[in-house]
Amino acid sequence: MPKISSTIDAVAGFQVAGVHAGLKKDGALDFSLVVSDVDCVTAGVFTRNKVKAAPVLLDMERLTQNPDRIRAVATNTISANACTGRVGLENARSTAAMAADALGIAADQALVMSTGVIGTHLPMDKIARGVKLASANLGADWRATAAAIMTTDTRPKLGSVKGKTADGSYTIAGIVKGAGMIAPNMATMLSVIVTDAGLDVAEAQDALRRATAQSFNRIVVDGDTSTNDTVLLLANGMSGATVSSDDERAEFQGALDALTRYLAQEVVRDGEGVTKFVTLEVIKAASDGDAERIGQTIGASLLTKSAFYGSDANWGRIVAAAGRAGAAFDPDCASLRVAAGEDRAQDRAGLEIFSGGMPTDYQEAEAADIMAQPSMTFTLDCGIGAGQATIWTCDISHEYISINGDYRS
Repeated sequence: MPKISSTIDAVAGFQVAGVHAGLKKDGALDFSLVVSDVDCVTAGVFTRNKVKAAPVLLDMERLTQNPDRIRAVATNTISANACTGRVGLENARSTAAMAADALGIAADQALVMSTGVIGTHLPMDKIARGVKLASANLGADWRATAAAIMTTDTRPKLGSVKGKTADGSYTIAGIVKGAGMIAPNMATMLSVIVTDAGLDVAEAQDALRRATAQSFNRIVVDGDTSTNDTVLLLANGMSGATVSSDDERAEFQGALDALTRYLAQEVVRDGEGVTKFVTLEVIKAASDGDAERIGQTIGASLLTKSAFYGSDANWGRIVAAAGRAGAAFDPDCASLRVAAGEDRAQDRAGLEIFSGGMPTDYQEAEAADIMAQPSMTFTLDCGIGAGQATIWTCDISHEYISINGDYRS
């Protein structure tokens, strides 16, 4: 398993900045730029929500037209620029144009991302200020850049990993924001991932889709999918290390997979009001797809999430959720275990609380002790096939309601 760093050092040919443009009233960082010195091969994965924000529509268009010429990504907070009509699209284009002009690149070489309240227009005077400040302060402060894309997040989320080819070593680095409206339905938040490795367009898009499928599409905070969900991968080749052989592609994929899993799990850990991190392992399902559907249904269930919060090993809620997932499932063939900690894929030990259609003779006090831990793993053995999937989810607390009840205030 590649070693993930929770920090980002220099990535050859990339500069970044996070600034306060006046979007947030408390003076916090609220606008960012990620810029490459040269053209990038760029891949994108976007929300499947039929309500797509203006920046999503713009980025999808530009990656169709020129996926090998992107140079910059500008991100604003406070306004999602979604459901804003023609004016919203014009504002997204204007943001990209202002960034491009400040950086001396063509307008169609800049992408934009927005996060915040749906139905509000961008305050373009503040966007202009953000572009001016960020373009004048480009450097290597990735932590500030990660902080500048946060909304209800409590902390910046970033990471990096190293790899190598026959030509030399490369870095893959990424920032992510997300704490609410998190569901496994393509991307699930905003993330910019960069690498100084050399890739072609098809390789970059394939690698990002594969990585997203096993990371950002395997997390659940609240079951909602945003209008703005975007993950971008920019590759500029500035390290001189070109990914060309099958072995090198496999190593790059492994490194990207590891980084996106780390970033995805960080989103869950920082979810709105989250107090517990829960790993759901579904094994021996009829297919991998069925296993994923079962895990996602359990992970999004408000009843199961409430039980996690209350340290209640209420296996009935988990089994019932599995039964309504739209996948093959027979409770008489299934068993359920719970163990303290995370990522126990190689260790099926734990307390068996359900088997053969009935509860086992487990002790409630022992189950409650496990459920009281800050992290736990449930392993649901469906007993009918070879399919498997892992989903990362969390509890739901009173604080989640407080955060979202006051979100527009």
